[in-house]
Amino acid sequence: MVKIFEDEAQLSKAAAELFIQKAQEAVKQHGLFTVALTGGSSPVQLYTLLAQLPYREQVPWEKMFVFWGDERWVPLTANENNARMAMEILLNKVPVPEDQVYPMYEEDTEPEAFAQQYEQLLQQHFNKQPPQFDLILLGMGDDGHTASLFPGTEVLQETSRLVQAYYLKPQSMHRITLTAPLINQAKTICFLTFGSKKAPALQQVLEGERNPEKYPSQLIQPKQGELIWFVDESAASLLTKKK
Repeated sequence: MVKIFEDEAQLSKAAAELFIQKAQEAVKQHGLFTVALTGGSSPVQLYTLLAQLPYREQVPWEKMFVFWGDERWVPLTANENNARMAMEILLNKVPVPEDQVYPMYEEDTEPEAFAQQYEQLLQQHFNKQPPQFDLILLGMGDDGHTASLFPGTEVLQETSRLVQAYYLKPQSMHRITLTAPLINQAKTICFLTFGSKKAPALQQVLEGERNPEKYPSQLIQPKQGELIWFVDESAASLLTKKK
């Protein structure tokens, strides 16, 4: 499903409403809300809204368990760290229990070892059942990547692991990411995509030939859950099938 909004502000407002809806539904159904947050610029307005009234009072924060879709392997104090951004804008301003927030970083640990730990953490959280997030938020880069699923990387071929760490040469850093098979088990996946720079990749991901090696966001096709694209008019400008 593709939903087109006038601008980033309207998109972010709709995303906040979706976040609240999915949180309330999850708590009503099974007593907790498990979400994977995204980094980058895409969710900043969304997180800002959720930390403010009237949105803040509608989320069952004490029942929320927070994971991340991916992370740069940099300390939590680094500006590039996705978790730091989410904490400063949102999580430090709402009553989420600290022990229910799981950043993708740990001092004095190798990235590959931590990826295995994070996978075990997910398995424990889901009581060794197939991990199924209530909501996964994703952004999409200008190159069509999502999470840390970048074009031409080996992680795109992963079929069994839940979490992977690898060294991304173009960025000269390690990345940790949820894998496509895990993401695709989610109940709801929501892409937040705006700006004219995203338009060419968005058109290829949604309407072009299947080529996930070049446009990894094409890998995101949930098995049973719903996939929602929240895009603004600028990002959607090259789409021929507008909904």
